[in-house]
Amino acid sequence: MIDGLILHQDPVAALVRGFAEGAAAHDRAGSFPHENFFRLHQAGLLGLTAPVEWGGEAAGLARCAALVGRIAEGCPATALVLAMQFIQLRQVTRDPAWPEALRARLALGAVERGELVNALRVEPELGTPARGGLPATILRRTPSGWSLSGRKIYSTGAPALRWYLVWARTDEASPRTGTVLVDARSPGVRIEESWDQAGLRASGSHDVVFEEVALPPEAAPDLRAPADWARPDDSAAAWNTLLIAALYTGVARAARDWLLGFLHRRVPASLGAPLATLPRMQEAVGRIEGLLLANQRLIASAAAAEDAGTPPSATESALLKALAAENAITMVQEAVALCGNHALARSNPLERHLRDVLCARIHTPQQDAAHLQAGRRALGLG
Repeated sequence: MIDGLILHQDPVAALVRGFAEGAAAHDRAGSFPHENFFRLHQAGLLGLTAPVEWGGEAAGLARCAALVGRIAEGCPATALVLAMQFIQLRQVTRDPAWPEALRARLALGAVERGELVNALRVEPELGTPARGGLPATILRRTPSGWSLSGRKIYSTGAPALRWYLVWARTDEASPRTGTVLVDARSPGVRIEESWDQAGLRASGSHDVVFEEVALPPEAAPDLRAPADWARPDDSAAAWNTLLIAALYTGVARAARDWLLGFLHRRVPASLGAPLATLPRMQEAVGRIEGLLLANQRLIASAAAAEDAGTPPSATESALLKALAAENAITMVQEAVALCGNHALARSNPLERHLRDVLCARIHTPQQDAAHLQAGRRALGLG
């Protein structure tokens, strides 16, 4: 208390510390951090992007990116699921093609009950739909609505999701594609625990299998010819790329913070002073600071532009994601190089930050696709 005023603790900082305390154990076990989402719901954060009329805050991209970046400092797997929640909740609840009753159900579920939603798009044969091709997940007409069958892989947050937004195609002679809303508790839905990756091990990105799942007619409200989905949406692209950029920048920031502490604590006998006193170390930390500053400014500026109604083009957003991802990876690799064997000891978090940050290259758009798109545009070819 100062001058009679109580100084309240930053609630997000408390969340980050709590998430960081459990991150190593979840990483080792590959277990999903259910408790983190209970705390996020208690803090009123899971419905942040829902419309105000249904209890949300209609939060903008700048606020959401800043929050995802901070949460990633504690647990990037939690931050990834949260980013997907923000993206999908915002997109569906604002889409007039979806019945108002469904939009309200998703929004109120997130705000009042902490229900999670994510899009399930990637398949074993198809890979990511961003590369083109029709999904193998099939939607068939039935007398009462639809029947859904297929398999989705890399389904982030699967153990905790209440709602799946499944990318599927009809079995018509000229197939239509679109997103299908599926209650995760529906008969015929099962999770196969397949996720055992080097990084983001706690994200629960397992396979989800659908076996003749019965759905009501309104579960597939917007089915189109595949070519009709090709038009870029600059606003959606900004949300999809900048939250991912913010996440991995948060991982790099956590690595930087651990590095600073290590350099102050580490006192080699031959030096008789902390490593932080060496000009070589100071210069290397300065390089990391420069990359971190570039990422933070780029993300903040582009997010502010989206919130102002002038988002970067989809091509620019793809480049920003690719640039931020490589900067984040470089920052963590620099930190590892400075710390030697200490960096790769599993008793220290830096080796986990390294494994996590390398996942930045996997998220759509991948670097080659972003550069190809930008190159064709610059050359006047597309």
